[in-house]
Amino acid sequence: MTLISMLIALIIERLAVRSEAWQFSFYAKKYLSLSQSSGLSKLSDDSKGQYLWLILPGILYALLLWLIGSSLVTLVLNTLVLLVCIGCWHYRQLYKQYLNASERADNEAAFLTMQQLSKDAGLTDPELSYGQRLVWLNFRYYAAVLFWFALLGGAGAITYALLRQLNEPGSWDKPVKLAETEDAETAEFVEATPDIPAAFQQVMFWADWVPARLFGVGLALVGHFSRASAALLAFLGDFSTPSTTVITSVAKAAEPLPDDAYNCAEETACMVQLAKRNVLFFLALVAVLTLSGWLG
Repeated sequence: MTLISMLIALIIERLAVRSEAWQFSFYAKKYLSLSQSSGLSKLSDDSKGQYLWLILPGILYALLLWLIGSSLVTLVLNTLVLLVCIGCWHYRQLYKQYLNASERADNEAAFLTMQQLSKDAGLTDPELSYGQRLVWLNFRYYAAVLFWFALLGGAGAITYALLRQLNEPGSWDKPVKLAETEDAETAEFVEATPDIPAAFQQVMFWADWVPARLFGVGLALVGHFSRASAALLAFLGDFSTPSTTVITSVAKAAEPLPDDAYNCAEETACMVQLAKRNVLFFLALVAVLTLSGWLG
C-alpha cells in the first residue's frame, strides 16, 4: 500500500493539485495560528514541550487511523496526506516563470524569479547554482517526504512536512523561546536563524541526515557514478555539514557541466531531470523492499 500511495500521489500532484488547500503550508499556518491562540502555545514556547508540539499532529493522525482500522480508508487517507505533504505549487510556478523568461531571453526576469525562489526557500548561499537549488527543493519536497512516508507512514510525512515548513523563512510570526543546546559539539551544525527556533533547526538536521545520504546514493547511480560517489564518500561519516551542502555537492558531481552552462536554462533542465531520475530510483527501491516484505 505504501508504494501504491506514492505512485497515486505523485501522478495526481503533477496533473491536478494547484489550490492552496492542497499545499501543506496552508495547514501548517493554521496549526501555528491555533497554537498561538490556545493552550498549545505553552508547548510551542517551552524548550522541551516544543518537541511534543512538533510531533502532535502526526500522533493524532496515527491515532485516527488506528481507531478507523480500515485498510482501504488508510490507503485513501495516506494518499491524500502524502499528496498534501509533497505539494509545492508555489515553487513549481516560479520554476515555470524562470523557464519562460529564459526562453524569451529575458535574463533580468529569469534572475529575479530565481532570486525570489531562493529567498522563499531560504537558500542564501550565493555559491549555489540555479540547478543545485532546484535539486535541493526536489529533495525537501519529494525525496525526503517519500523516505519518511515509507518509514513511518502518513504520520512520518506529516511530521517531516511540518518541520520543513517551520524551517522556511517567515514561518514564525512571533518571537519563540529558543531551546538551549547544552552540547557544544552538537551546536556546531545548528545555524542560528533569528525567526526559527534552534530546536527545530537541530531536529531538521537529523531528519535530513539519512535521507540526504540515501538521495546521494541515488544521484550517484543515476548520474556520473565515479565523481558522485567520491563526493558522497566525503560526507558519509560527517555529522556537522548541513544536508544542503551534501545534496548540492553530490548533485554537481553527478551531472558535470561546462562552467559556462551554470545558471542557465540548460543547467537547470539537466539538474531537474537528474532529480526526477533519482525519485524514480527511490520508487524502484521501495518496490523491491515491498516485494521482499520489508515494507508494508
